[in-house]
Amino acid sequence: MSVTTGLSAEEYLARDFPPRTQLIRGEVVVNEPIIRHQRVAQFLFRRLADWVDASANRGEAGLGSDWVVGERDVFAPDVWWLRESRRPGRDAPRIHGAPDLVVEVRSPSTWRYDVGPKRGTYERSGVLELWLVDLEADSVIVNRRSAPDAPGFDVLLELGTGEVVTSALFPGLEISVDELFDR
Repeated sequence: MSVTTGLSAEEYLARDFPPRTQLIRGEVVVNEPIIRHQRVAQFLFRRLADWVDASANRGEAGLGSDWVVGERDVFAPDVWWLRESRRPGRDAPRIHGAPDLVVEVRSPSTWRYDVGPKRGTYERSGVLELWLVDLEADSVIVNRRSAPDAPGFDVLLELGTGEVVTSALFPGLEISVDELFDR
């Protein structure tokens, strides 16, 4: 597929692009994830979904989905989570705005976007935490706000072998980095 540029979010959503595409700064970008990418994303989703299902009012976790996060940006994070108060209605086709948690797993075709323009857009859009899962370094780079009203990501952690991913957003949830990358 040839790269299409200069599109608005509205134009992108009105066209019939194949699966695994996103609109980043008006450019249609194709994601070509490897099998390990999918395994890691599914593992993280299952852990978040189990946490959500363990008690009432814990929001919603998901895989993929189009998120309109700007006039020329429609992202499809690998894994996402929304607080209960932000859950969309049952028949909502998509969500405008950004999730509260975004997880992007490294893919050869999109990592430069994940750590570049998408990170900045997520930060400006109010994402509370962004986990960048680096399959090459077997590490998780956690970008978070120290408080929900912090103007941007002001906490940066890089977690590797022997460490555990935790978050105040998910009390009691612990994800072993070793277990995550043993996929």
